[in-house]
Amino acid sequence: MTALAGALYVLAPGPAFLALFSLAATRGRGAGARFVGGHLVGDVFWTALAFAAIIGVNQLGPLLFDLLGIACGLYLCWLGVKAVMSRGDALPPVGASRPLMTGIMFGLTNPKAYPVSVAMFTALTAHYASGLSWQAAPQLLASALAGFILADILLVWAAGLSPVRRFFLRHGTAITRVVGLMFIAFGAKSLIDAGRGIAARS
Repeated sequence: MTALAGALYVLAPGPAFLALFSLAATRGRGAGARFVGGHLVGDVFWTALAFAAIIGVNQLGPLLFDLLGIACGLYLCWLGVKAVMSRGDALPPVGASRPLMTGIMFGLTNPKAYPVSVAMFTALTAHYASGLSWQAAPQLLASALAGFILADILLVWAAGLSPVRRFFLRHGTAITRVVGLMFIAFGAKSLIDAGRGIAARS
């Protein structure tokens, strides 16, 4: 589930997703691969902080973990609603001259990376709260990294396909709305899991 959460965290379109597809559409797969390779640094950094927060809260008690699940679920639903209601077009290409460095800076300075990673990993690992410990942290991070890498490979491959590039540039807004529905679904799952946990202890 941790690897799946890592893959979905990368695959769920956001600023980096849009930047990758726009860059690959104009500069090819090589530039896109360098961009996501740099962005991986930020993914690992924010995920490590997210695991520290999730494990720390879990060690304080299941009720706090469930409350965090509710907050994360509401946050994912909010992001999803914003995406569904969006009207913007695809972002212009970024990082055309220095894709690797741009990816690193993009990943480390994205203000939404931390709350989104906390929300995504909490939503998909809530059933396994008892197994979230500091001893398990290295394995969790390694699993998330595996998910990141597999998703990055898939994205770079897909972004370089001519039909995909044309489709993305033509229907970018519709794709963003579909992703918004996915965020709402994950948010609802997090809310349901947290609600069940609270109900079971009451």
